[in-house]
Amino acid sequence: MTESPRKRPVRLLHHDAAERPFIVIWEVTRACQLVCTHCRADAIRSRNPFELSTKQGKELLDDLAAFGTPRPLIVLTGGDPFERPDLPELVAHGTGLGLSMALSPSVTPKLTRSVLVELHDAGAKAISLSLDGATAASHDAFRGVNGVFDDTMVAARMVREVGYRLQINTTVTAANVHELPSILKTVLELGTTLWSIFFLVPTGRGKLLQALSADQVEEVLHWMHDVSDLVAIKATEAPHYRRIAIQRAGVADLDATFPVGPLRAELRRDTADLLTGDEPKRRAARAPIDVNSGRGFAFVDHVGLVYPSGFLPVAVGCVRDQPFSEIYRDAELLQDLRSPDKFGDRCGRCEFRTVCGGSRSHAYAVTGDPLAADPSCAFEPAMPDEPAEAH
Repeated sequence: MTESPRKRPVRLLHHDAAERPFIVIWEVTRACQLVCTHCRADAIRSRNPFELSTKQGKELLDDLAAFGTPRPLIVLTGGDPFERPDLPELVAHGTGLGLSMALSPSVTPKLTRSVLVELHDAGAKAISLSLDGATAASHDAFRGVNGVFDDTMVAARMVREVGYRLQINTTVTAANVHELPSILKTVLELGTTLWSIFFLVPTGRGKLLQALSADQVEEVLHWMHDVSDLVAIKATEAPHYRRIAIQRAGVADLDATFPVGPLRAELRRDTADLLTGDEPKRRAARAPIDVNSGRGFAFVDHVGLVYPSGFLPVAVGCVRDQPFSEIYRDAELLQDLRSPDKFGDRCGRCEFRTVCGGSRSHAYAVTGDPLAADPSCAFEPAMPDEPAEAH
């Protein structure tokens, strides 16, 4: 197999990630009516009375807009952000400041066409929905509510009809990894703009599920790169996807250079079988962007605590006490996360550490140290006396 041509294997930020984030996720509430088995937030049924108020939320958005151009992308998530009645007001405020506003709701009765229209009119540009199984049986079991698969199919088409860009989020575990080709087929049929594949971090309710082994992660990442000219793909909590993109660039015979294991062979075979007779249009592959926890990315929870990511539960400050901009630039842990030479063991000596850095969330979840080596990565870096690959 040969690689499709692409301009560059990894996209780099056009600004200093130590000065301003590329994307900020704000968990506007932890309330949610679903009981998803993997939930990092261990969501609750009712809203917390200590959530950031509308006024405090607007002040946060003011601070984010004050970074100037390029302003960070803003995703309002939860829980279920549609549980907040002031959501259109927050979206309109952020839009008025020049922020690009996106939403990540749960598929519940609160997700209606009229609400989608109201939020689109307020300025929201993109919606992400979760699809964690290829069938109603597997997806509904993952989400903890019967009927949510069918409702998600309806919601996805409604999102497109209203005029949003559609993102599909899929959390991959040992239980559903074999369904990825079938999920891909649905992703393509829905007209998805971006498919974000989340690699399970054992935190929150996710501790009860089985994550992939490091070798399995490697196989899935190679398969994702194989199909990345069918739909734009993002690897969440698997920054070594960027390492794979660099390694594969310009390789004439990929299978000889990166031998195909049984999982990738299965995924590749099933993908070919499912798409036979209805070959989708190939497109220029979207190169992954160089962003990681605390380095271009940050998370604000429902009460204002700031984290390197939603899957790395080590708070570095609170926007009630200090502007987000100061926390992002000055917090010691965030500075350490932007210093890959401080990473432990394999990650600290890896020739790809400046463009990958490993999943800091996986490192913390398994070892308790956010700077430790990422146990979900199978790559063995060059020894100090060996020549490093260019990157």
